[in-house]
Amino acid sequence: MPLLAATGAPDPREAYRALRARWGNVARVELAPGVHAWLVLGYRELLTITRQEQIYSRDARNWRDLNDGVVSPRSRLLPMMGWRANVLGADGAEHRRLRQPLDEGVARIDQRRARRQVESVCTELIAGFSQRGLADLVTDYATIVPMLSIASLFGLNSDEGQRLLGSLVAVFGSADDSQDGNRHFEEILGDALRQRHSNPADDLTTSFINHPNLRNDEERLQSMAVMISAGTEGVNAWTSLALRLLLTDPRFAARMHGGRLGVDDALDEALWRDPPMNNQPARYALADTELGGRLIRRGDALILGIAAANDDPVIRPDDGVSEPGNRAHLAFSAGPHVCPAQVPARLIARTAVNTVLHLLPDMKLAIPAEEVAWHPSPWTRVPKSLPVEFSPARIAARGE
Repeated sequence: MPLLAATGAPDPREAYRALRARWGNVARVELAPGVHAWLVLGYRELLTITRQEQIYSRDARNWRDLNDGVVSPRSRLLPMMGWRANVLGADGAEHRRLRQPLDEGVARIDQRRARRQVESVCTELIAGFSQRGLADLVTDYATIVPMLSIASLFGLNSDEGQRLLGSLVAVFGSADDSQDGNRHFEEILGDALRQRHSNPADDLTTSFINHPNLRNDEERLQSMAVMISAGTEGVNAWTSLALRLLLTDPRFAARMHGGRLGVDDALDEALWRDPPMNNQPARYALADTELGGRLIRRGDALILGIAAANDDPVIRPDDGVSEPGNRAHLAFSAGPHVCPAQVPARLIARTAVNTVLHLLPDMKLAIPAEEVAWHPSPWTRVPKSLPVEFSPARIAARGE
């Protein structure tokens, strides 16, 4: 099965269940014509490969198909799967060295100040379309909020944030324009680094320049790339999927009318059902081994099937609905490479959802739920559009 066919299905869980029925918890999939990998569908198997970096490496220089020329240097897969001089491409002590600046950068974020900034961004965006009585909660809102919020942490302005956003769409799409998008993305970050070398500021870009663990501008740029790309695409998807859930699932739709389940419950349920990174690249076997009854050869690529693992019958309730407050999902991965920015990601997503629910309490999805379309990507699960209708109202942006 082409991996793109699974993430693009109306319900990816059905595609993953079909793979599990045929293969078990480790399935053979196609990443691109002639390029194959193992998709890890099992919850326990996924924990195994994320926790045993001495067997399953994050370093793409161990990818046999890349080294043997099966994967072209011009492959559209490389912006997501190729090696980079950053925390995602390292194991062991090297990973810990590169991870420390990210952990410290997240720790220095002022949560209250960040929440106020996100609220201000959200209110200003809603004020821009509130009098129309209709909007697209993806293109007018969910894609913009995290980019502007995260870009500001690095000292980037809104224009630079919008340019980064366009580049990231290409990177995560893994289509023919992915390498051009990646090049443009890195050019913007390189310009920001050069500016901060000359004019330091109280932002994460300057913090990375000054951190002793980051030895050169390539490592600084790649560390910025990790935080901005993962945070922007991940929070955009998370916010969009939670809003879709609130607008289409009766249990959560009642939240807008004083129901028992809250926004955090919707955020958690979205991570169980449709984690933003449905499939995460990748691990590379350092030796012949066995996983889920399959023989894994040295150099094989293994894709983390996060959505499939969340739906594993070993942990999934019979009705497929998680208990409120249950955060045993793998949406943030696991092991040494677990997401370092879960707290600020939730802060942005929760604030974005709460703000639009508060300011537009009667909004309704303007199309049937089954007509929601998805951005093509083998990795992420992001709606193209969430058109909504609501009572027109004049909402003042902060400062008016």
